[in-house]
Amino acid sequence: MKRSLSLLAKLLKIQVRSQLQYPTSFILEMFSSLLIQGFFFVAFGLTLIRFDQIGGWNLGEVAFVWGITEFSFGIMDMFFSGFDYDSFGPMVRRGRFDQLLLRPVNITLQVLGSRFVLRRLGRIAEGLVILTFSIIQIHASLSVVKVLYIPVLVVSQVLFFGSLFIIGATTTFWTMDRLEILNVFTYGGGEVMSYPMHIFPRSIRLIFTFIVPAIFLSYYPAVYILNKPNPLGSPAFFAFLAPFIATAMFLLALRFWRFGVKNYQSTGS
Repeated sequence: MKRSLSLLAKLLKIQVRSQLQYPTSFILEMFSSLLIQGFFFVAFGLTLIRFDQIGGWNLGEVAFVWGITEFSFGIMDMFFSGFDYDSFGPMVRRGRFDQLLLRPVNITLQVLGSRFVLRRLGRIAEGLVILTFSIIQIHASLSVVKVLYIPVLVVSQVLFFGSLFIIGATTTFWTMDRLEILNVFTYGGGEVMSYPMHIFPRSIRLIFTFIVPAIFLSYYPAVYILNKPNPLGSPAFFAFLAPFIATAMFLLALRFWRFGVKNYQSTGS
C-alpha cells in the first residue's frame, strides 16, 4: 500500500508539472473558471435580493449550501477526474485501460492518478469565497460544534460526489458510451444541493433522498447549522448522517468498481 500511495503521489506530481508548463495559460484558465462560475451566483444573488428570499431562506443562507457544494465538488472534480467519463470513457474504448491492468499496481490508484485537473482550483476558490461570504452573514448563529461540522460536511460531499463518478465510470465497462442519465445524479445533484431542498417538487426530493441521498449531505445539515425550520418534518438526527451515508456510498461504489474490473472483458481495440 505504501508503494502504491507513493506511486500515486508521483503520478499526481507529473500531472501538476505538465499543467504548469504554460503558467499564463493555466492562470487564465483557472480565473476564467472562477469568474464564469462566480457570475452564476452573482446573477442569482441579484435576483434573490429583488425578491428578498427563496423558500424562507435569505441570500446568506442560500450562499452557505451553494458555497459548500461548489467547494466540495471542485475538490472532488480535481482529484477524481480520472473517473470522469470524458477521460475514462475514451480510455476504455481505445483499449488503454487494458494497459493499466497489465501493470503490477493497484488499478484504482492508477485511474485516480491518470488525470488531475489543477484548473479546478478556480471552482474551489469560487466556492470558498461564497462560503466565506455566507459565514460572515450568518456567523451569529454558529457555535463551535457547528463550525467544526463544516469540514466534516466538505469531506462527506467529496466522498459522495466521488462515489457517483466511480459508479459512472464502472458502467462504462458495459455501455462503452456515456449514460446521460448519470449526469442527472452527478452534476444535477450538485445543482440541487446548491438550493434549499424543500423548494423542489416532491418527485425531485424523492429521487435525491432514496435513489441518490443528496438531501442528507446538504439540506438537513444546513437546516441544523443555520437554525432553519424544517418543513419536511424529518427527525433532527438526519442532520448528522452525512459522514455515515457518504462513507457507505463510497464503499459501495468501490465494491461496484471492483466487480466491474473483475468482469471487464476488454474492447478488442
